[in-house]
Amino acid sequence: MEKTELYIVRHGKTMFNAVQRVQGWCDTPLTKSGAETIYDLGRGLKEIEFQEAVSSDSGRAIETMRILLGEHQKGANIPYRVDKRIREWCFGSLEGGFDAEMWGVVPRVLNFQNYDEMVDRNTTFHQVCDAIYEADTANWAETYQELEFRVRTGFEDIAYRVEKNGGGKALVVSHGLTIAFLMNLIREENNIRMDIPNGSVTRLIYEKGSFECVQFATTDYIKKGQSLKN
Repeated sequence: MEKTELYIVRHGKTMFNAVQRVQGWCDTPLTKSGAETIYDLGRGLKEIEFQEAVSSDSGRAIETMRILLGEHQKGANIPYRVDKRIREWCFGSLEGGFDAEMWGVVPRVLNFQNYDEMVDRNTTFHQVCDAIYEADTANWAETYQELEFRVRTGFEDIAYRVEKNGGGKALVVSHGLTIAFLMNLIREENNIRMDIPNGSVTRLIYEKGSFECVQFATTDYIKKGQSLKN
């Protein structure tokens, strides 16, 4: 049996990413430059044997995956499904506002002066999730328990399915804060200030029911794809 490995991609840069607006369950399409980066990534990944492909059900993740599969040398033969459990956090009434507004509100809910102080005090994902839930006037945001359950089971079920079918690699497209949160679930010391570029790849090995991160938020595959343009 092959080892089971997930290649987890953060979706390409979107319109809201470009103008620094909050984008969780709301959605905007990839920008032209965001799509170009994913085409580069696709070329960088095109020779890797993937047993299956899974994206969140958000349009930006689906658009990213379609580009990746279109560039892959065997993309037409890779089984593809969507899973809403690996979508981004829901920010409730904070959705669509400027990032600076949300990351101004959340620290104040937690009695910090600003975002930097909040992070420097080793604030946990649990605390941040609770603060978003409290700040959401629409009552749409998830509790920590709901978020933890869906993210954990979403990624574990992908890995377990691949393992059950003999192992191998799966290509997964998800979202920045969700990937950072997954890293925290794997290793608690991974904190909330993780830099996860659009189009970056995080590689996880799944064995005996547990994940190990072997490569975090690398842009090497994008660079490889760029080198193959000419």
